[in-house]
Amino acid sequence: MTKEQKYIFTSTRLGFRNWEEKDVEELYKINSDSRVMEFFPTLLTKNQTIEFIEKMKIQFKKNGFCYFAVEKLENKEFIGFIGLSEQNYEADFTPCIDIGWRIKCNEWNQGFATEGAKRCLEYAEKNLNIDKVYSIAPKINIKSEAVMKKIGLEKVKEFEHPLLRDDERLKTCILYQSK
Repeated sequence: MTKEQKYIFTSTRLGFRNWEEKDVEELYKINSDSRVMEFFPTLLTKNQTIEFIEKMKIQFKKNGFCYFAVEKLENKEFIGFIGLSEQNYEADFTPCIDIGWRIKCNEWNQGFATEGAKRCLEYAEKNLNIDKVYSIAPKINIKSEAVMKKIGLEKVKEFEHPLLRDDERLKTCILYQSK
């Protein structure tokens, strides 16, 4: 891809692209920020960050989607990820396509997660013919739940997340889905 063709799609302020080697350090900073990772069981190591990026590249190659690397169009600054990912853990709604986001905290409260997630839902429906998208977060993560509501998802239920059963604080999760 040339520089001009780098984005798979854009929103008003954001460019969505596949992952590049240069993203490792920036995503690692995000994954090791306790404010960003407040609603996750642990901070991620650099090796876990590399594994995550490799997994996303494989999903993109296989499906045409992943949790996309996201840049601000105005200055090409990497701010995190927003996108779609396959979820296959044991639950009554899996396998499913999940929409998720993780943005560095100095970019919070500017509407990037909402803008990006709306655009990803549009991409899923119009370009990928995905008719049902889910979003999952710990019940205590009210910021993510607010984004779920803003992008038009409907609450389905609360459930005990099978991967978080040993974490009393995080195990009760909310499940939203597209209409």
